[in-house]
Parts: sequence; structure tokens; C-alpha cells
Amino acid sequence: MLDRWTVQLLRKPLNRVAERLKSFGCSPDQISFAAFGLGMGALPALYLNMYWLALICILLNRVGDGLDGALARMTKASDAGGFLDIVLDFIFYSSVVLGFAMADPVANGLAAAVLLFTFVGTGSSFLAFAIMAEKRGIENITYPQKGIYYLSGLAEGTETLVCFVLFCIFPVHFPMLAYVFATICLVTMLTRVIGGYFALR
Repeated sequence: MLDRWTVQLLRKPLNRVAERLKSFGCSPDQISFAAFGLGMGALPALYLNMYWLALICILLNRVGDGLDGALARMTKASDAGGFLDIVLDFIFYSSVVLGFAMADPVANGLAAAVLLFTFVGTGSSFLAFAIMAEKRGIENITYPQKGIYYLSGLAEGTETLVCFVLFCIFPVHFPMLAYVFATICLVTMLTRVIGGYFALR
């Protein structure tokens, strides 16, 4: 829901950094792998209850995720790079939730499972519609810079990042925060399934 504004807000600073990375000979795929590696550092950090370190890893991952796209648009975007970007994002997102479950299985386990359930719903509906949109040649007016059709909803990248930050700042309240975000994801899933179905009909 908020991505359309955050994309506009962050475009210029990301482009400036991407220009510098381009001058160093960095490729978008290299940035994607580096961001993924940094982000996955949140998993052991959460397991060890080092929430401040997990937060740093999460933020660095998100910055890297913005940079690889900016760099790709300056060089040559590829299907392989777009595939890599979306797959690594979903793995990273699920790893953060898993990390909180590992940090305190008794207190966080059920809430984490519910959140992962809704993640599967939002992710699968998102990707399934993108496949059909590509097949039918449907253009994405809202997010033309995306490599695939970016089906919007209440829970997008910005909202997910905000929730992850809140998880790390208030880890004792993870169950409550996870249930709230799971509800938002559930609404997103339902709107994508219903809206996507009727759009494709």
C-alpha cells in the first residue's frame, strides 16, 4: 500500500549510490547476493536474541534490495536478475519469521506459523497473477519499473519492513504484532485472490 510513495521518496538517493556502484563495476546480481547474505545474518542473530544485530541485517538487506533494482535499470535488467531478486526476497522474509520462532519457540511459535501461512498466501497470489499478467501482456501502470507485474495490496514491502523493525524493537510483543500483521496479510491475500480472479475473467 505504501510502496508507491516510498519508491518515489527513495529513488534519487538509491540512484546516486547505484551510480557509484556502477563505476566500481558492480553488477545487480552481485548486489542481490550481497544483500541476501547480509539479510540472512538476521536468522542466527534472532536465535541468539541479538535483536539489534538482526535489525541492522534487515535494514542492510532492504537497502541492498533497492540498490540492485536501481543498478539494473542503469545497466541491463535481465529475467535472471528479476527471478533472483524475488526469490531471495521471499526466502529472506520467511527467515526473519523463522528467526523469531527459534528465539522463543514457546511464546512465538504459533504466531510465527500463522504469519508464515499468510506469507504463503500473499506470495503465491502475487506470483500467480504475475504469471498470468505476463501471459496476457497486461502492463503494470502503478509499478512500471518492476520486472514482473507487481500486484499491490495492504501488505507490501514497506509494511513488511515496518513490521520487522517493530518485531526487533519490541521482541517481547512479537506474538501480538505478528497476529496483527498476519491479519493485514490475510486481507491482502483475499483481495488479491478475488481481484485477480475477476480481472483475469
